[in-house]
Amino acid sequence: MTLPQPAAPRQPPATIPHQQFGSDNYAGVCPQALEAMNRAASASAPAYGDDPWTRLAAKAVAELFAAPQARVFFVFNGTAANALVLATLCPPYCSIITSEIAHVDTSERGAAEFFSGGARLITPPTPDGKVTPASIAQAMRRTRDFDASTPAVVSITQPTENGLLYSLDEIRAIANACHDNGLRLHMDGARFANAVAALECTPAAMTWQSGVDALSFGGTKNGMAVGDAVVFFTPQLAQGFAERAKQAGQIASKMRFLSAPWLSMVQSGAWLDNARHANASAQAFAHAIAGMDEVELAWPVQSNAVFLLMPERVANALRAQGWRFYTMFGGVYRFMFAWDARADSIAALAAELGRCVRV
Repeated sequence: MTLPQPAAPRQPPATIPHQQFGSDNYAGVCPQALEAMNRAASASAPAYGDDPWTRLAAKAVAELFAAPQARVFFVFNGTAANALVLATLCPPYCSIITSEIAHVDTSERGAAEFFSGGARLITPPTPDGKVTPASIAQAMRRTRDFDASTPAVVSITQPTENGLLYSLDEIRAIANACHDNGLRLHMDGARFANAVAALECTPAAMTWQSGVDALSFGGTKNGMAVGDAVVFFTPQLAQGFAERAKQAGQIASKMRFLSAPWLSMVQSGAWLDNARHANASAQAFAHAIAGMDEVELAWPVQSNAVFLLMPERVANALRAQGWRFYTMFGGVYRFMFAWDARADSIAALAAELGRCVRV
């Protein structure tokens, strides 16, 4: 009996007209991460993180932060990292203070509330999408009643959802406000590497040395195929995280394929090189469109994101030419640049935007 043969898979076009900048999630896997996964695939290894790659990767991440005592975990994505950290730090009868545009509030389908078992998010007004000591104080005043959900954690995004950076002084001021009120401080660092590259500081200076208690450290947007890291700078705060991660389906059976790229990226320095290139690419695009009629920056370009204000007809014309980008915040257009952003594609995007303006 001859078995039917599966149909040949559809092949992508031989050439792609241009690289897209809708998201840094569009990027491929960088060589260092891919080679690490291939090496990890060359032999069998114990499952569920009981392998040498995971142990060495956790040690390398802790050493990157000059925090040998830190507890490091690897999960599949940033939503899981944020939600499980916040659930670990926040009891179900308490609340989490964050920005009104924070990813944990606007783009994670209530994951933090779900995994915490009832904790709610409080989003006081935040200028330019940044939490401030004043916004923390306002949230604390609103929840003084015994019947209210008392805040337990503050979560900040670095860089913010609109591409801005918290300075080290701003982080320290927020941390002081947190600790004065008995709150923990979590940093959503989906693009943490870009922030370190932009501020030219050490990972330690941006985190535990400034008062951050726990970090979601993004790997996917930094050139990896999959996998973000969670770092607790005080080991006691990690109690229960591993159990929550297992319950949430975040303990990979072949964990080495999540962790091995981290070991390679940290040891080679690719994590920082990739971020520098992405940031420089965003600056290159901003420079290329400077002075263009009807197009202006919504915010300064401080990381690997460019947010533009432009007429809707221009945005529609640009999309009609096949370019992909997000519309955010009710009418601001976002372009993201990744580790593999090409100069020729950036130039093509800028040139096409110019043509769309002139139409």
